[in-house]
Amino acid sequence: MTLDQILILLILSVTIVLFIWGRWRHDMVALAALLVCVFVGLIPPENAFIGFGHPAVVTVACVLILSRGLQDTGAMDALAQRVVRKSGNISISILLLTGLAAFLSSFMNNVGALALLMPVAADMAEKQKMALGKILMPLSFSTILGGMTTLIGTPPNLVVSGFRADSGAGSYGMFDFTPVGLVVAIAGILFITFVGWRLVPVRNRAGASSFETGTYLTEALVEEKSAAAGKNLREISKMLGTEDAQIVGVVHNDARVSPATPWHKVNSGDILVIEAEPESLATCLSNLSLKTVGALGSDPTSEVTQTDGGDAESNSLGGSQVKKLTDRTDMQLRELVVMPDSPLIGRPVRFSRLAARYQIHLLALSRQGRRSVRRLRSTPLLAGDALLMMGTDENLNSFSRNKGCVPLASRDISIPNKEKAAIALLAMMVAVAGAAFGLLPAAISFATCVLAFMALKVVPLRNVYDSVDGSVVVLLGTLITVADAMESTGAADLVAQFLLDVLAQGSAVFALGLILVVTMTLSDFMNNVATAAVMCSIAMSTAEQLAVNPDSFLMAVAIGASCAFLTPVGHQNNTLILGPGGFEFGDYWRMGLPLELLVLVVSIPMLLWVWPL
Repeated sequence: MTLDQILILLILSVTIVLFIWGRWRHDMVALAALLVCVFVGLIPPENAFIGFGHPAVVTVACVLILSRGLQDTGAMDALAQRVVRKSGNISISILLLTGLAAFLSSFMNNVGALALLMPVAADMAEKQKMALGKILMPLSFSTILGGMTTLIGTPPNLVVSGFRADSGAGSYGMFDFTPVGLVVAIAGILFITFVGWRLVPVRNRAGASSFETGTYLTEALVEEKSAAAGKNLREISKMLGTEDAQIVGVVHNDARVSPATPWHKVNSGDILVIEAEPESLATCLSNLSLKTVGALGSDPTSEVTQTDGGDAESNSLGGSQVKKLTDRTDMQLRELVVMPDSPLIGRPVRFSRLAARYQIHLLALSRQGRRSVRRLRSTPLLAGDALLMMGTDENLNSFSRNKGCVPLASRDISIPNKEKAAIALLAMMVAVAGAAFGLLPAAISFATCVLAFMALKVVPLRNVYDSVDGSVVVLLGTLITVADAMESTGAADLVAQFLLDVLAQGSAVFALGLILVVTMTLSDFMNNVATAAVMCSIAMSTAEQLAVNPDSFLMAVAIGASCAFLTPVGHQNNTLILGPGGFEFGDYWRMGLPLELLVLVVSIPMLLWVWPL
């Protein structure tokens, strides 16, 4: 073993450990691995960023933009509402939902397909009187399965195709993945529909209708001697210090002030609506010298009802006529879920300027189904967090668009822009056909479609680059170069030789199954793009040493990289449903493990038949 081989294997080992640990974002880890390879002389500096010009990187960026266009036109939303049944036989409803999800994810970003259908799933769960998680996990898994059926269905397929092209055999076509991928996806969806969803544990979580926000909303009178009198809300919030409380509204002269900005001055006689944990309420009132006038949902003299729209209406409180915070027809409660590419991730709520910029309030945060407002303003947000927001429909929509959130509770169905929807669908079909029939390389075909989207304003120009997940682009661009170093140093051959001699014992079929199992296992704990980039070199070297068809092994990597069903960290979609479903880390394997075993049993014979050794 040479020094270069030792170095690249050490770097990759540390990289994989960091991916699994999850302390730092995957793009940071991948960039660090690339730079270390440059610093130790494994990659020439002039070639460090050559991977960013790889067709796979360009194609992934283009597909993300096209997915945004298909969503924004409303065409996919209308299709979802027409196809999916929200009542009737539960198995049939799940079959329709998961089938549509798999179809959509074949031609658009997996995360986008899931985000599009999550409100439909929430509505279905409510009408079927089921735990939301029993719908969300099948939905997430089906979008992952659907991605393996086409070239653009998931980034790992593009990585695999790129490695084949670099080997001199040419890239895969649009539907070269379909024969194996479609059979595996159908088998998986049938399992999910009739068996899998029953294995999902029931988790009680706090949804938009069950947050019980009123229990923690307290109205407090500002008296003349109060420390809050004469100060603005920003100053009062600072006075609360580290107490687990926040000011969510102001009542002045029996009328609620809307919007209550941080600079709104509070006078004696005003009423502050405070949200706090019960154990923090007494300290909060004492610090501000406030006098409670009743608590929404807890004062026996107050009658509070919950309307279908999520607004709370109340009668007299302690004999005084007080307008409640939510006593306005244009205000509503809505539960939003933080998307994996949201700019909110890693930032505390206080930096989002919700009241000042969007005139909305965050009433509660649910993480893995647990509601808490403890240190809410300073809690960094994570992908999959469920946020209970209050505001007008327009302001909530503006916030969710700008901050990468998706509504979980029922939403109004927007009327699609038929003209732009038709343009988007036609342009997408032409791009797919151009790549499928070999008229243009995939990257060129989809880049042309993106240009058409921009020229025809299917996607607003200001939003075009917002559609591209920069972390995915960095991950692809860096790891493609690192994987090339693994191949050029001979480390891939070394690992392949170990797998063949020690584990596979020279059997090509056993080696194929081993590549698939190892890829599936890595994909459960690290990003699927990273898994594909690492395993492609090993797969091709294994096939070369066995003198068999490398396509079988590359396709095994493609299937395995799209089978992250055991953990919430293996795929962005699994992370996205973690909070809304109220899941724990160990909940995924209950349906995921038998699903992965099914994939293994179905895919090996299909690989040997479609891509014979």
